[in-house]
Amino acid sequence: MAKQSGLGDNLYIAGYDLSGDINALGNIGGGPATLETTGIDKSAMERIGGVRDGRLQMASFFNPGTDRSHLRLSTLPTSDVIAGYFRGTTLGGPSANIVAKQIGYDGTRGDDGSFTFSVEAQANGYGLEWGRSMTAGKRTDTTATNGSSVDFGTGSTAFGLQAYLHVFSFTGTSVTVKIQESSDNGAGDAWADVTGGAFTAATGVTSQRIATASGQTVERYLRVVTTGTFTNAVFAVSVIRNDVATSF
Repeated sequence: MAKQSGLGDNLYIAGYDLSGDINALGNIGGGPATLETTGIDKSAMERIGGVRDGRLQMASFFNPGTDRSHLRLSTLPTSDVIAGYFRGTTLGGPSANIVAKQIGYDGTRGDDGSFTFSVEAQANGYGLEWGRSMTAGKRTDTTATNGSSVDFGTGSTAFGLQAYLHVFSFTGTSVTVKIQESSDNGAGDAWADVTGGAFTAATGVTSQRIATASGQTVERYLRVVTTGTFTNAVFAVSVIRNDVATSF
């Protein structure tokens, strides 16, 4: 794959698309802390992995419009928020996800007239998780739909998956968004629901994180399907298929 810029990216927070109000992302990072375990018989450092962490820093423009950045970020919620960064809006593209506490909403008014705010999301419980975009940015379904598949590039893995959902708008009774799997893109192995891969039915704007059993087998091809009674559902999904044993 060729080198890419950061043009055309999206940022979602708690079921709201704030992409147009974000000026820059300063840090999308995470991973385990390193614990030094160097014995006296060693001539170089030894380290093992510690607790997982993550952060997502951003600079936001001032937009007081309905459901725009100021109204969403200025409340400084004490509960967790779910944020998702989509590197472009191509199906199967990279995406970073975090369950976090929002830290700060500090404004700066420059002498050139600019007015921006610094915000940081600090991980709570799971760390930053990089995955694949299972929707091409925001997807709109007007009825129950089988989405296009994403090829994760290898055979099945045996370490489960995590998934993130943002529902931006909804009209109807409810919509259930779930993940299905196949070993050969449905050619001979029929698509089947991933055990533990269904989000709680949504009835409005929402965001969710789900996880399967940590030792569960997950097939090579995945897709997102919707069921329920609705006439409009706009949403985005990201999936992390674990390639190694992962615990939280």
